[in-house]
Amino acid sequence: MIDRLKKIQEKYLRIEDELAKATASDTLKNLSKERSRLTPVYTKADEYLKITKDCQDAKTLLESENDPDMHTMLKSEIEEGEKKLEELAKELEIMLLPPDPNSGKSILVEIRAGTGGEESGLFCADLFRMYNKFADKKGLRVEIIDMSQTGIGGYKEIVFSLDDDKAYDLFKFESGTHRVQRIPETESGGRIHTSAVTVAILPEAEEKEVEIRESDLRIDVYRSSGAGGQHVNTTDSAVRITHIPTGIVVASQEERSQIKNRDKAMRVLRARIVDQMAETAKLSADALKKAQVGSGDRSERIRTYNFPQGRCTDHRIGFTSHNLPAIMEGDLDELIDALVQEDRSKRLAEAKA
Repeated sequence: MIDRLKKIQEKYLRIEDELAKATASDTLKNLSKERSRLTPVYTKADEYLKITKDCQDAKTLLESENDPDMHTMLKSEIEEGEKKLEELAKELEIMLLPPDPNSGKSILVEIRAGTGGEESGLFCADLFRMYNKFADKKGLRVEIIDMSQTGIGGYKEIVFSLDDDKAYDLFKFESGTHRVQRIPETESGGRIHTSAVTVAILPEAEEKEVEIRESDLRIDVYRSSGAGGQHVNTTDSAVRITHIPTGIVVASQEERSQIKNRDKAMRVLRARIVDQMAETAKLSADALKKAQVGSGDRSERIRTYNFPQGRCTDHRIGFTSHNLPAIMEGDLDELIDALVQEDRSKRLAEAKA
């Protein structure tokens, strides 16, 4: 471990040096991002190496020390140092796990109504509200890309972005099928219904990550519908883009400007193409799947929200909270922390295997 930590120190100091000399904005941005990622492990590595040296120095002194009091003091110092090194080694073991390639990325979140008719659409709106409140607590800005509303206040689907380097790490375990059990507002007989909503988390893709040729696109413009102010149904500002090679269709109608809607739709298109490529690659990566919490498959039922019992259960890790009202208000920290801990445990076990 010592050699590995020294290399981290060298890499960090090299980045510091390059940052001092860099002038191009892209270079500065990339170096700053890498330095930010390395800073916690560099600090911990520096502490580990310092304590290691202090322990070695104390052991050397102990061999030639004849004074009983000094002898006792040095032994105590060594014992405390070695205990601290054990704690630091466990922390570093986690910090040195290979980072998720999407860590630090902004994301697009797609929520779609599934089985359950109007009730599914209403829960779609509830999940969006839950995520919106959680994002607000974490200081993440929500921007709606596209949405299709139902007649009673729900959504057939809603797509929004979270533009922050914490976004992917906070939301990456939300992909999958979310099941709700409750008495719907549309139910007059008081019976409990089960509905489902699917959530997809798409890391934002930069233009350089995927080549999209204009000749591969079919772009349609049309008039916006639903909420949107005075320009709704008066201008052809809404944009629908079809990527012919993959058949992926994206749309955006939230902006009054056709250009802005096109830009938003292209963001979604890039993310979906990269996601499709990643999903194809994932099919042959069985070992990687075993090291993650769940498969990330959108058809996988990951969570149940049982309103009569006030219960929320994540089926991937067996986590249950009986504080469903707080969760629906965006209090997701306990749930997400449990998912992160389980993921770390599996990755550590995989690394040691």
